Amino acid sequence: MIESRSGTAWLTHLVLAAGVVAFAFPIYMAVIGSTHDAATIGRGSLPLYPGGLAADNYAQAWSEGSGLRVKGVPVARMMLNSLVMAIVIALGKIAVSILSAYAVAFFHFPLRMFFFWMIFVTLMLPVEVRIIPTFKVVSDLGMINTFAGLTIPLIASATATLLFRQFFMTVPDALVEAAKIDGAGPLRFLKEILIPLSRTNIAALFVILFIYGWNQYLWPLLITTSRSMDTIVIGITKMIGTGDAQTDWNLIMATAVLAMLPPVAVVVLMQRWFVKGLVESEK
Repeated sequence: MIESRSGTAWLTHLVLAAGVVAFAFPIYMAVIGSTHDAATIGRGSLPLYPGGLAADNYAQAWSEGSGLRVKGVPVARMMLNSLVMAIVIALGKIAVSILSAYAVAFFHFPLRMFFFWMIFVTLMLPVEVRIIPTFKVVSDLGMINTFAGLTIPLIASATATLLFRQFFMTVPDALVEAAKIDGAGPLRFLKEILIPLSRTNIAALFVILFIYGWNQYLWPLLITTSRSMDTIVIGITKMIGTGDAQTDWNLIMATAVLAMLPPVAVVVLMQRWFVKGLVESEK
């Protein structure tokens, strides 16, 4: 029995290791490619060990974003655009979702459940269905090539509203009554009781929504026409180009590696905070 379990454990670890290698190998090759010149990559003779041009490639991509064949925007500018977009979308979605879920869960007003189900129904509508009227509204408001146009249409989140509402429904009625007896008004109850209790939900949603905002492609592609407003995802696509035209793959791979750093940093940092919030909530 013990030998059987040991064999199963080894098989499980072997499958997991194979999955990690399959997932990590393209990332490893991108890192390696960012340390060589474009000719080495173009010939298909990219080795499995780093080259000596890492500093030059990353500095050129960060400050210029242009090479012999690629005429782009500095990566620093594109990453700033993506960072602003991702943070505003994540924080905006969380703020709007908390307030809307709070209203639906704790206030009684006419057509309360009707509005909740209207929010829920939007989960069934993909972005592509709503993108043309949304673009028309944004265009009429003069928000093309602006951070407001990039972020405001994507702030509303039916998913986050539903998750917060379901969590608020688990709050005991005794806690609500105790807050009323202590003289806590609606805003104080939200600020001092519900939000601290929701910190683990907020941490998890922030990670998901930040990555969602960082990886946006279709909406920034439609709403921006100026190269200075390109996000990092759009910038990489434009750097690759079309057809069989030769490209500066070393700069593209350096840009791709830099584009992965902020989401990875957010996941690592928020994971620690999330675990700390879970431990404190159990005390």
